Amino acid sequence: MFGIILAGISSALGELSSSIGKYEIKKHAISYYSIGFLTLFFGEVFFLVSGFIRHDFVFVLASLPTFVPRVALEILQAHVGVIALTRCDRSDFGFVKTLTIPLLLAVDYLLGYHTSTFQALGMVVIVATIMMLFSLRQNRTKGLALLLISSVNAVATISLYKYNITHFNSVEAEEGIVTAILMLYFFILARVIARENPLRFLDKPIFALQSVTSGLMSISSFAFLFAPAAVITTALRACAVLFAMIAGKVYFHEKDIYLKSILFCALCAGLVLLALGS
Repeated sequence: MFGIILAGISSALGELSSSIGKYEIKKHAISYYSIGFLTLFFGEVFFLVSGFIRHDFVFVLASLPTFVPRVALEILQAHVGVIALTRCDRSDFGFVKTLTIPLLLAVDYLLGYHTSTFQALGMVVIVATIMMLFSLRQNRTKGLALLLISSVNAVATISLYKYNITHFNSVEAEEGIVTAILMLYFFILARVIARENPLRFLDKPIFALQSVTSGLMSISSFAFLFAPAAVITTALRACAVLFAMIAGKVYFHEKDIYLKSILFCALCAGLVLLALGS
């Protein structure tokens, strides 16, 4: 139960961070690029501190053939993500993000890994739910291309991440280096294109809150100590969609909340089936 609570808190913190970023960008108070930098800042601090305390900052040069492609895809993922943050409804973002899970299972199946009946049913339910969301709203989903790119690209980035930490690098080294590269990418864009210094925004309470809450999402890593991975993953995805729906309705006045509530129940059913099949 404690692991599920941690997963819920992590999802709530993530939604708070995303909602603040979306709101401030729409006000033209900050650029996409500075928000991208701030979102990563405290997460990087977490990985560096964790690596130092645990003496587990290991990077193997043999990982470069898979590490370099992952960095390139992570840059694409981060760039698309910050643009989608503003252009897409929060609830839509939450729904489509779950599409990554059945796609990952599909890749595992193609690679020869066993897929249970429950997992297959869960994949069908999740994909059908998302397709129904698009069809019933008559193609009014904002930034659909961005959402689909983010969901599909995440399959590649997660697969490369899993491969690297299984065969070569420690989690702290893998994530710490990738995050540092992404921060540098957003910092350069913020300085050159937006003429902003992202670090200066940390002096303002609202942006400091956005950055800190994003970093505190890392507590989800500890949730896996208290419950099976399938249960925690299900809780994280379900809570992420729920909080995105709440934020979308309360703060951004998004429509179709009743339709999305029904689809949310169907989505949770699909996630539960995946958990049961793991």
